[in-house]
Amino acid sequence: MQKIILLFILIGINITVYGQKVAMSSAPVTDSVRVKINKSKKVKTVDGVDMFAAKDIIQNLTLDPEFSMLLKAIRADGLTGTFKSKGPITLFAPNNAAFRKLPAGKLDTLMKPAHTVDLCNVLTCHAVSGILNKKSIAKKIRKGKGTAILTTLAGCTIKATIDENDNIILTDENGNKSMIETDDIEQSNGIIHVINGVLIPKTRAI
Repeated sequence: MQKIILLFILIGINITVYGQKVAMSSAPVTDSVRVKINKSKKVKTVDGVDMFAAKDIIQNLTLDPEFSMLLKAIRADGLTGTFKSKGPITLFAPNNAAFRKLPAGKLDTLMKPAHTVDLCNVLTCHAVSGILNKKSIAKKIRKGKGTAILTTLAGCTIKATIDENDNIILTDENGNKSMIETDDIEQSNGIIHVINGVLIPKTRAI
C-alpha cells in the first residue's frame, strides 16, 4: 500500500476527462500570464477598474464608466478608428468630472452635427503623436527651461509645466489649466494620462 501511495506522488494521479487521460499535479497552480503582466506593470487600475496594456485606447476607455462622456464624443465625431489605430498616440483623457467643468451646454453644442469640425478639433487637441510618458514630458519641460510645447494631432499646442507639488500641468491655447491625475496608463497603441480638465483650442478661421 505504501508503494502505491509513493507511486502516485511520483507520477501524479491520472484521471479521465471526456475520454482523455489527464495527469493531475499536486503542485499549486499559478496564473503565470497574470503574474507576468502584474510584475511588468502591464495592468494599471484607474477608478477601481483595471486597464490592460494589451488593449487599445478605445477598449480601455470602454472599461471605465468615468470616461463615458469622452467616449460618447469620440464616437459622435467618428474618431473611434483614430484611437483604435496602430498609433502610437499619447492621449490626455478628460474624465466625466472634467467635462462637467465646462460651461453649461458647451458639450451639447459641440455634439451637434453643425459643430463636427469644432468637436474634432477639441478631441484631437488632447492627442499627441508618439508615446510621451511622464518621464519624457518632464524631460521636455526641463529642456525647455520650465515649459514644454506639445503639438497635438489637431495642430494646436499645449504648454506643459510642473507645479510645486511635482504635478504636470497642461495649459491650453486659451490659458485654461488641467492637471494630470493619473499618468502612464499603457495601451497597445500608445499611452493615456487622465486629466481633470478639458483642453479647448483657439477658434480658427476656415
